[in-house]
Amino acid sequence: MSRSVLSAFSVARVLVLAMAASGAAAAESSTAAAPAAREIVLVRHGNYTADASIDEKVGPPLSPIGVAQARLVGARLHGELSRPDALRVSPMQRARDTAAAIGAEFPDRAFDVVDDLAECTPPTRRAEVMAKEKPEDAAACQARLDRVFATYFRPAQGAERTELFVCHGNVIRYLVTRALGVDTAAWLEMSAGHASITRIRVEPDGRFRVIAVGDVGHIPVNLRTGATGDAERSLAAPSLNVAPAASARGG
Repeated sequence: MSRSVLSAFSVARVLVLAMAASGAAAAESSTAAAPAAREIVLVRHGNYTADASIDEKVGPPLSPIGVAQARLVGARLHGELSRPDALRVSPMQRARDTAAAIGAEFPDRAFDVVDDLAECTPPTRRAEVMAKEKPEDAAACQARLDRVFATYFRPAQGAERTELFVCHGNVIRYLVTRALGVDTAAWLEMSAGHASITRIRVEPDGRFRVIAVGDVGHIPVNLRTGATGDAERSLAAPSLNVAPAASARGG
């Protein structure tokens, strides 16, 4: 075989190999960038005691019953989430306290503080609620929560992800209305108790599936607070109801 033929053969072989490598790289890149599902787990903070003397931007810490609730939701999440891909928390103290209890179950992970997750009141149908809010504050709240939705409620890229958010009742309920595609002013028609779990799945094609809202199956009935119909509860020792002493004569 002549040198010219060998040379042409070598060049052709190099071109074929280069094209194959390029095709494989493109396929790999395409696979890595392919849309994937994202599951968003929203946890409401535990019970707290309102305190007007505390800076409202920070808010009060958890009450003792709130700490118990936070530990219970942390134990459940540890059993259900092997290793969340992201942990995010509101800057407010009651959410941070709840996240600390949950974080004890995931000691190798750290939470990112997201200011946009702070509690606020978006526009609602309830006139009595809106009467207490400045219109500009409600509009700013809605814009902030819409930004949260646009930032995080979208398909993952390359591989499925599970992300945990510890935040607030108003925030969670508003985000649920966005996922459902209903009137966002209806958010107050839902209820989500303290340390409850709400799950929303974003499908690869961008559709939403609301899997659970306000799930408190991990909390005993006598420790549930914060949802419509829940009683006020405490971890303080209750008074013992003692039967009257029997008379000396018996009876």
